[in-house]
Amino acid sequence: MASSSQAFPLADSNSSSSSSSSSEGDPFGALIQQDQDEFYEIMNSVRPEIVEQVFQVRKKKQYIHRDREGSHYQLMKDYFNENCTYPPEYFHRRFRMQRELFLHILNAVKAYDDYFVQKKDATGRLGLSSIQKMATAVRIIAYDCAADHYDEYIKINENTAIKCLKAFCNAIVAMYTEEYMRPPNEADIAQLVEEGEQRGFSGMLGYIYCMHWEWKNCPVEWQGTHRGRSGKNTLVLETVASQDLWIWHAFFRMPGSHNDINVLDHSSVFNGIINGQLPPVNYVVNGHHYRMGYYMSDGIYPKWATLMQTIPHPTTTKEKLFAQRQEVARKDVERALVLQIKWVIM
Repeated sequence: MASSSQAFPLADSNSSSSSSSSSEGDPFGALIQQDQDEFYEIMNSVRPEIVEQVFQVRKKKQYIHRDREGSHYQLMKDYFNENCTYPPEYFHRRFRMQRELFLHILNAVKAYDDYFVQKKDATGRLGLSSIQKMATAVRIIAYDCAADHYDEYIKINENTAIKCLKAFCNAIVAMYTEEYMRPPNEADIAQLVEEGEQRGFSGMLGYIYCMHWEWKNCPVEWQGTHRGRSGKNTLVLETVASQDLWIWHAFFRMPGSHNDINVLDHSSVFNGIINGQLPPVNYVVNGHHYRMGYYMSDGIYPKWATLMQTIPHPTTTKEKLFAQRQEVARKDVERALVLQIKWVIM
């Protein structure tokens, strides 16, 4: 590298004399010339080795040859071939779903976003397969692991794994939000009422329930309002779920310092009834006709016509039977909330 005097040459006498003569009548020009001279003097005093460290060329990223083809073959052999190594229960435990559902979602994602379609790179070599990309995204969601955790098995680098995760989540939200994240329509209401009648509760639309979701990375300035009775920072999730684990109502934003009643005051669960948008619920109990459904709830909720609380201390046979049946209905929403344990990233 050139010496410091060559890297930052001082202005020569001709230029300095000409500039000084031109700035004799201009005091601002004299100040600027003085600053330039001081700058060049400081830069010439810098050691050459320090200049080399500042302006050194960044090293190229190291290339790692990953056996993507071998990884795809091993993944198919382990889980997807006809005589695969691991049985279906192993697949369900490790991918949190049945293999048939995995393949169904895979085909839908490929049709929605061609990022999951296997392509060739600039050298003509095949890239990651669609199964490798989706398997990476699903396992990260299931175990909340680092992005490069499956590099050794699936042969996928960290940046590509993050891209797969984002593309998969965006595709799922775009494809299934309209179908599943919506209030029940008339057909859904009829199905919910039929399920309730089979369980001894005519007109029941589900069980409303609140749980506290721990927020590990809660900002310090918010911890006072988000600390619940357990002493941990939480967010409250209000949800209603049916027997088939369809969560058709979810309200998730209230701080953990609120109880179920406060959450209900801010919730939109009854907006359909208030605005007259919810389809009518027709059922008969003891000869009386009703046109509005109700929800099972805990004893903390208010005594509204749309809420049916449990009996806290049943004594008679009828009361014990009612409390037992309602507890069975409560298990529906509790089973749905097990998703927090099933998908660790949540």
